[in-house]
Formats: sequence, structure tokens, C-alpha cells
Amino acid sequence: MSSTEPCAPAVPAAPPIAAVARPAGGGGMLGRAPAPLLCVLAMVTVQTGLALATHLFGSLGVMGTSFLRLCCAAAVLLAVTRPRLRGRSARDLAAAALLGTASAGMTLFFALTTSRLPLGTSATLEFLGPLTVALMHARRVSHLAWAVLAAGGVALLTLVGGGGGRALDPLGLAFGGAAAGCYGCYIVATNKVGAVFPGFQGLAVSMTVGAVALAPFGLTEVWHGMAASAHPGRLLLAAAGVAMLLPVIPYVLEMTALRRLPERVFSILLSLEPAVSTLVGFLVLGQLLGWVQLLGIACVVGASAGATLTSRHD
Repeated sequence: MSSTEPCAPAVPAAPPIAAVARPAGGGGMLGRAPAPLLCVLAMVTVQTGLALATHLFGSLGVMGTSFLRLCCAAAVLLAVTRPRLRGRSARDLAAAALLGTASAGMTLFFALTTSRLPLGTSATLEFLGPLTVALMHARRVSHLAWAVLAAGGVALLTLVGGGGGRALDPLGLAFGGAAAGCYGCYIVATNKVGAVFPGFQGLAVSMTVGAVALAPFGLTEVWHGMAASAHPGRLLLAAAGVAMLLPVIPYVLEMTALRRLPERVFSILLSLEPAVSTLVGFLVLGQLLGWVQLLGIACVVGASAGATLTSRHD
């Protein structure tokens, strides 16, 4: 749901990467690539990882897949960053624990949402979390127009029904709301962690906490899924590959982009994520939404971009 030492701004586009210090420069192929292209690639990678994760639900279960993905991501980040906890205050560790718990909730609830709703609809519902954070920092009454536009988009998505006239799963909608709440907490906690942990060390610690938090829910499903599989090694490799698609690779792409891209532009680009999710859902999973649902997603995307633009001018 994919950070600085100055802290990240509390706007819809403040993912964890925006709270990591921006190193100067950026060589290699990524350093020469256009920054907006890197942002789009990061979004596509995130949504592709989410789409591919749904194929593991049958073998590992929703909770098992979420748990194993966090475990793999935590292992990679711990190996790369080797975080130092000695000398950290209880407040710093509590902030990392809060971020890890929010990460676990966002990962689990979003996976549960995608198991019941189309990917584009799921991503749009989850995106209401960061949009709410942005609107909470609005200083003008006119900003309420973005809240009304977002609410209209959600109404089109949820009240009118799914593609083909099918009613949307009420439990899926509830899971989407829970994922949005966790996403909002995730952004707030990221600001605190990014201010006290260098680089990606805070992210590595929080991912580890998130994996531990999901263990009671996912460990049993992973155990049974591995035991029942004729090729458990392949299953583990598939889960590790999904973990690389989300969150490791997107954070590298976003970090490189943020070295050369103003945060305001980055925020507007990230507002396209629900639309990217809809496209990936169609191409990877064959999920086709009706024009009413597409209009609802467009409303949420427009509200996010508008809230970002106006908040930057205050």
C-alpha cells in the first residue's frame, strides 16, 4: 500500500520512501532515466506484485501469502541495511513498532480486499487513507470540494455495484475501509520513523515487526500450504519474487526519482495509482470494470491530485 530524514509531508503521496534522506546524485541507468518514468514503473511494479500475489492465495491462503511476503521483504531489508538498535530510545522503537503494525494491517486487509473485489476497486478504496490524511491538513473551506469529489467516486464504485451489474462484496468493502485506515496510520507513522532512523533501517525494523504481527494469522496457512504442495521450494521462490516486486524494487525506483523530482510533482504522479491498478487488474487478471466504476476511480484520482496541488499552494 510501496520518506526522509527530514520527514515526509503528510499528503497522499507520502509513501515510506519519501522519508528517506535523498542522497546526492544518482548514477547508472536509473540515474539517467527520467524521474517521472521511474515513478510510473514503481507504481506498475507495486500493482503487478499485488496482482501476482492473488495467484498464491489458492496454495498459501490470503493470510499465509501476506505473512510470507512480509517475511521475505524483511529478510532482504535486514540483510541490506543491518539496522542498529543499540542506543535507540523506547520512543524510537515504539514508532517503528507502530509502523510495522500498520504495515501488517495494510498488507493483510488489502490482500483480503483483493480476494473479494477487483484490483482497481481495491486500490481506490485503500487510497482513501492517504487522501484523508491530505484533507485533514487542508486549510481552506474550498478543499472540501475534493472530499465531496472523492465521496462521489466511492459512491459510484460501491453503491452502483461492480462491473457487469454485480453487487460488490460487503465484506470486501469493509476490508477495503480497514486497509485505508491502516494506510493513513502508515503515513503518519512513517514520518516519525523516517525522522529518527537513517536510510532504510527503520523500514527494515518495521517490516520485521509486521511479519511477527502477522505470524499468528499466517503461519498455519503457510505450513499447511507448503506441506500440501508438491513443489514447496517453487512456492517459496514465488512468494520471494512477489516480495521483491513489493516493496523492495519500488522503493529503489522511488528513491532514485525523488533525488531529482520535486515532491509536489511526485505527489501528483502517485495520485494515478488507482488508475494504474485498474489497468494492471485488466491486463494481468482480466478484470474489466464498467464505465460507472471507471468514472468513480477517475473522481478519486482527480480528488487526490487536486488536494495535492491546492495543499502545496497554502
